[in-house]
Amino acid sequence: MRSIDLASRSGNALRRAFQTQNLRRAAHTRPLSHAASVLPPTYEKLHKKYTEVRWVLGDRRLTLAEKILYSHLDNVEESLLSNTNNGRDIRGKANLKLNPDRVNMQDASAQMALLQFMACNLPQTAIPASIHCDHLIVGERGADEDLSAGIKTNHEVFDFLESAGKKYGIDFWPPGAGIIHQTVLENYALPGYMMLGTDSHSPNAGGLSTITIGVGGADAVEALVGAPWELKAPKILGVRLTGKLNDWVAPKDVILHLAGLLTVRGGTGYIVEYFGPGVETLSLTGLATACNMGAEIGATTSIFPVTDASIRYLKSTRRDQAAKDVDTLQNFSGSGSTEDAHFRFKADEGAQYDELIEIDLSKLEPHINGPFTPDLSTPLSEFKKTVQEQEWPEKLSAGLIGSCTNSSYEDMTRVESLVKEAEKAGLKPAADFYITPGSEQIRATLERDGTLQTFTKAGGIVLSNACGPCIGQWKRQDNVEKGEANAILTSYNRNFRGRNDGNPGTMNFLASPEIVTAMAFAGTTTFNPMTDSLTTPDGKEFRFSAPHGLEGPETPFEQGKEALNVLSQPPNAEEEVKISPTSERLAFLEPFEPFPSSDLSGLRVLVKITGKCTTDTISAAGPWLKYKGHLPNISENTLNTAINAETGEVNVAYDLDGSKHTIPELAKKWKAANQPWLVVAEHNYGEGSAREHAALQPRYLGARIIVCKSFARIHETNLKKQGVVPLTFANEADYDKISAGDEISTVGLYEMLQNGGKGDVSLKVTKKDGSGEVLIPVKHAVSEDQAGFILAGSALNLLSKGL
Repeated sequence: MRSIDLASRSGNALRRAFQTQNLRRAAHTRPLSHAASVLPPTYEKLHKKYTEVRWVLGDRRLTLAEKILYSHLDNVEESLLSNTNNGRDIRGKANLKLNPDRVNMQDASAQMALLQFMACNLPQTAIPASIHCDHLIVGERGADEDLSAGIKTNHEVFDFLESAGKKYGIDFWPPGAGIIHQTVLENYALPGYMMLGTDSHSPNAGGLSTITIGVGGADAVEALVGAPWELKAPKILGVRLTGKLNDWVAPKDVILHLAGLLTVRGGTGYIVEYFGPGVETLSLTGLATACNMGAEIGATTSIFPVTDASIRYLKSTRRDQAAKDVDTLQNFSGSGSTEDAHFRFKADEGAQYDELIEIDLSKLEPHINGPFTPDLSTPLSEFKKTVQEQEWPEKLSAGLIGSCTNSSYEDMTRVESLVKEAEKAGLKPAADFYITPGSEQIRATLERDGTLQTFTKAGGIVLSNACGPCIGQWKRQDNVEKGEANAILTSYNRNFRGRNDGNPGTMNFLASPEIVTAMAFAGTTTFNPMTDSLTTPDGKEFRFSAPHGLEGPETPFEQGKEALNVLSQPPNAEEEVKISPTSERLAFLEPFEPFPSSDLSGLRVLVKITGKCTTDTISAAGPWLKYKGHLPNISENTLNTAINAETGEVNVAYDLDGSKHTIPELAKKWKAANQPWLVVAEHNYGEGSAREHAALQPRYLGARIIVCKSFARIHETNLKKQGVVPLTFANEADYDKISAGDEISTVGLYEMLQNGGKGDVSLKVTKKDGSGEVLIPVKHAVSEDQAGFILAGSALNLLSKGL
């Protein structure tokens, strides 16, 4: 792994991280694993680091998440013993400097990540990486037609990504190959691995005991150039599963129920670690589903122990050697003789969790979450009553199953059992019915085994192996007008207002594929397939039997069409990365200006926002995805669905003279006038995807500060990486003391940054209405490295200068 010269970087932390080579050379005084002759290279490094962790922490009991995470530290002693009370207070306090094993990027976020990587002028990536073309295909008429149209529309972007893959030796998965998380699970995820993914649902791989964390593009670039990646040591939330799921209950219901318990903020700062006897009863893909949706509770990532299902999945995806390697590692003790010398893919006996939740799977029932937020959880038995009380639409417009969250062989064969039974009774779906395979491997196997044919015979539309409607790439065919209230049920993972079709009136209710399918046949949101009947064409009563299916295919998965296989090649310095100088979709990045040599002054509040402000709110997807590689163009949508707290209007801001503008219009106007600005917001600002553009766009338009009641983890980090200072109110009631147009100066901010993140900060507010000044104390979570990023103007400014 190559590292970069950090001589020009602000602060000393990253420089010290690269100077720890001497510490490693002195490691002969410690117990060594001597793993080279026994373990495969994949696990040799892991076990060596694990041995160091045990040496540093002694007999401390570790959770599984801690074992894997700490075994990827760049310098074990420095990270675990600095400012942690000699290792006793690591969680929530230590700044971990980590060396991930690989980086995975989806096409929408890969564009900006690669543009940033190119600015670092390296011939290849320091660690393995992959590009997955899954976000730019619109779901409309069916797989073949949609894929052809998507390739034609987006060929410029796909050519850019493929050429960058060839130049830098990055695996390239072409459009139609599958959704990033499913493809990663099938090909790259391995127990004990640590990966970064430029998508918030990357923790999907945690189902296979992989620590996988969703990040923004700048974070990905940091790992790609070989610099240690920093993470505040998460706390650990234990979820103990007991019992066994009943027939109508699916693994999806575990996380739907958990989201209801914890809310969208309850997992922030935590890794969710599942354990207990109930884990052994679940399929591997079921575990991945639960990890995938951990993003909806704000968790850093989620993870399960290795089970028999893990080994079966590795073998069914043609990774028999990986299955053997897992067994070899767990039975290898190196030079030690104690139980702690073994790396076991489970928590140590006696390991402590910061919080603990117990779920009895035997008592769990199906849940439906929504609308407009993934944590509004309702048990199926209460859903009809809730629909009627809330006056939600009773007519179901569409049922959509699949996506990265729920397109496994088990999901689809359980649905197939319902469709076959209904077909036998003469029933067809009463609502539009869409199916999205998660990968070409899944699609080809389902086609081989007749499952897809069952769906299409029933009138279902099989979409391309891509994200499609889940992330807003959906052209509806049912003539629902924009603004018209309507209900859809999906097996997706996220359901923010307007997310799926751009219609703020569409209410997306999240459920398992089985519940979605049964309700699609009913055509109503008040139908309960566990208790209610449908009337067949010949007037008979029909009731669904409980769904049943297979965990995996009886023979290994099909690999599918050769044209959709990965393009993998060594780096080629002669390859030219394809970017047209006249492109409307791709543009080279210009560096942001550094932080001034003083506190900030003369800032104005652009807009004060109320309610949920997600990354979809800050940087909408859907039709805007085509501009992901062109910062000036995509900035035209900045905050264009935010609600003005002072007027209740959507996408409205007022200039100092009282003139009315859209939010991005006013931001552009102030940028042209060299008027820096900030945004004031409420809780969990930046909730949702890992969308780096939600930080890049405000920065490009002149934002220097975001101040709110709380941040979502990924977005807070993304802001710092782009040179925007994220601050939270020390007293939440102070939110009411700031108004749009107020003038803001910082007190203590520059000194805090100069001191590597140490020090107090306040905002001096001069009221626009002339009523005086207010001093508001604020909090921050800026580390030493992050202070350097902000002072330099962005992380990229440092990384590019350090070469």
